[in-house]
Amino acid sequence: MVCGRGGKYACRLNTSSDNVLLCATRFQSIPVYTAMAYKRFNFFDFLVRLILALVLVFLTYNPSGYSWYHWFDQAADKFQPMIMLAAIVLVIGWVIYLRATARSLGLLGIVLASAFFAALIWLMVDQGWLSVDNPTVFTYVALVALSAVMATGISWSHIRRKMTGQLDVDDVEGD
Repeated sequence: MVCGRGGKYACRLNTSSDNVLLCATRFQSIPVYTAMAYKRFNFFDFLVRLILALVLVFLTYNPSGYSWYHWFDQAADKFQPMIMLAAIVLVIGWVIYLRATARSLGLLGIVLASAFFAALIWLMVDQGWLSVDNPTVFTYVALVALSAVMATGISWSHIRRKMTGQLDVDDVEGD
């Protein structure tokens, strides 16, 4: 493994203190990340994140009429405890996904990921695979694209580490 300062380091799992992976550089021993963060990332892991993003997006809104938005819109009493509890759970999910996406991809990455999926939709329309005449189908495709951007964002640190060997660390505990 290569250290960020250009030196080599060796890592070992310290099971006595919360499974922290300790890396001894030529400078000092420091906890770098947990063993879970070093777990191998594969397509199944991305698929799970995509499915969870799809669930979050489609529970919030979808054209079928069975979503939190429609439930709230059709309720006589808008402030029922179940509606508010469901809203809070959805907001928690959105905050987790959007914060992870923003931290991982950044503004430029979000713009590029959105542009990629927009161009993919454009290609599907241009090839005749998708019709813009049916707004319901187009809405479903747009919601899937939003889910794909969020799943990419929440998975990006793992994908980048797999492609480049670089590890993102947000928080490092100090002495």
